[in-house]
Amino acid sequence: MKPKNLDKIQKSFTTQSQNHVAYSKGAYDDTVQSMNLTKDDVVLDAAAGTCAFGRAAAPFVKTVICFDATPAMLAAGKEEAAKSGITNIQFITGYVDELPFDDEYFDVVFTGVAFHHFPEMGKPFSEMHRVLKRGGQLVIKDMEAAEENLREIEDRIETMRDPSHVKNRSRNEFLVLYEKYGYTITEQEATKGSNYLSNWVALTKTPNDVVEEIKNILKAEIENGSLTGFYPRLQDGEIYFEQRFVFFIGKKN
Repeated sequence: MKPKNLDKIQKSFTTQSQNHVAYSKGAYDDTVQSMNLTKDDVVLDAAAGTCAFGRAAAPFVKTVICFDATPAMLAAGKEEAAKSGITNIQFITGYVDELPFDDEYFDVVFTGVAFHHFPEMGKPFSEMHRVLKRGGQLVIKDMEAAEENLREIEDRIETMRDPSHVKNRSRNEFLVLYEKYGYTITEQEATKGSNYLSNWVALTKTPNDVVEEIKNILKAEIENGSLTGFYPRLQDGEIYFEQRFVFFIGKKN
């Protein structure tokens, strides 16, 4: 089944594809180091985008399959893999709701900063669970939702910037799914990152009038404390803001 917001996803990430390789460079180096990957592992990078994680993991594993709904993103990742001399990697177009792989096929399933684009969490999670071997690692890294009273405004700003955004999820929403499918959480972490607003909106090529609207909302927080969940501040004359991320490694029992 195609995601309800597939057209928005493909439009947004076709726009982002040319700049996404540089934007995500090095984003998953620490993640790869924390996963105890082996040369026997067959890895799925689900909703992979340009396969930043998969390209980082490839030197440590047997095979990586990069799977994404936007052909332009995969094409950019494939080009970068070729430049880097990575040969143990494949690029396949499709939807995470319908993974075209056998049950218990992969040793590791990873998805990074993708769940906030999914209309619902259950089906993608169940498909990733299905194709993962018993004893394998299901690894998720994603943005973490702001506190409950700020989730609506946070998601509104995210959607203004990128219409393919659906909503950020809380740490507990992920943990509920891991528990439902009987996983043992072997690692979990909450981290923060910061970004310049100008860089953030440049990646998605957000229209200027929308950028100005976002600026005004964030300026209001800086000036009078109208909270948004972004906790912006001025740095070097520009708006600088905070994002929160959650990271989980779950072992399939």
